[in-house]
Amino acid sequence: MDRLLGLGRWIRKAAVMAAAAFLFLAVPLQAGMVWAREGTEDGGAYTGGYKAHGALQVQGADLVDAKGEKFQLYGMSTHGIAWFPQYVNKEAFKTLRDDWKSNCVRLALYTDEYNGYCSGGNQEELKKLVEDGVSYATELGMYVIVDWHVLNDRNPNVHKEEAQRFFDEMAEKWKNQENVLYEICNEPNSGATWEEIKSYADQIIPVIRKHDSDAVIIVGTPAWSQDVEQALNDPLQYGNVMYALHFYAGTHTEWLRDRAEACIRQGLPLFISEFGMCDASGNGANNFEQAGKWMELIETYHLSYCCWNLANKNETSSVLKPECTKISGWDEADLSEAGKWIRQQFRGENRRGFIR
Repeated sequence: MDRLLGLGRWIRKAAVMAAAAFLFLAVPLQAGMVWAREGTEDGGAYTGGYKAHGALQVQGADLVDAKGEKFQLYGMSTHGIAWFPQYVNKEAFKTLRDDWKSNCVRLALYTDEYNGYCSGGNQEELKKLVEDGVSYATELGMYVIVDWHVLNDRNPNVHKEEAQRFFDEMAEKWKNQENVLYEICNEPNSGATWEEIKSYADQIIPVIRKHDSDAVIIVGTPAWSQDVEQALNDPLQYGNVMYALHFYAGTHTEWLRDRAEACIRQGLPLFISEFGMCDASGNGANNFEQAGKWMELIETYHLSYCCWNLANKNETSSVLKPECTKISGWDEADLSEAGKWIRQQFRGENRRGFIR
């Protein structure tokens, strides 16, 4: 009888899967693949977000959902919210969810550049932008990454005290939410060592854990988050921690993919919290061939990833054309070449590379 019941359940499941395949034109499902329902105002009917998958965890090299199943976050990163605040709005995020089929937004809070959080920016206004972004993502059922965007400061310890105060306040505010992840140092660079980054993380992670014992925390790695093998050799001693790997397809090719794959195979949990299809400057020509090879690696290991950047800045990496003034509801004509490509990737319309 148990075997017959099991067979019946299997037949019903197969019928549901066949119907889904028909509805979505037989696009193959990948681990963590989910689809947003058009027109939903909140996350209630949205099957791709935290209301369906709950609090995320790190198991070995994998990100998993509350059921312990492998899960992918994928979506756009904002540009610096101090410079492009207009894209932190609910309708923009809804467009990314319903039209672009993404399930995550990364909020980039620059720390040291002009009008950054620690360099003359209005901290209360910037915190309000972050809080609004988290609220919009939450209302839409999406996951959201709060990114302490270290770049020109090079070493995260430069603004360590400000980071402690910021994450103390933010983690206390969102301690009961399941959809908030924290990226505590975007891209340490220019000689910042793993020892220094690890020391910083050892002082920031406990601040977050004081309020939220299990939120996923992403930690940057040396050389603009490329030297991930250093984290493999001397990992942090906390649960639910992942390590940032960043690539720009016009600059970072097979050598960095080989490094990443070697680390993953040895159990290092990587999160591609920033990447682009152009070169590492954010400009230059797009290299979609190399980007496609990166997407193959992402598909193979079900890595989570956020594309840089949601803005109309006059640079190759921005997904909107400079002349586009819309802040949501973009048509294909509004998108740059990078924007068209990554939207197709999220939607599963590129048959080469990562097909969702």
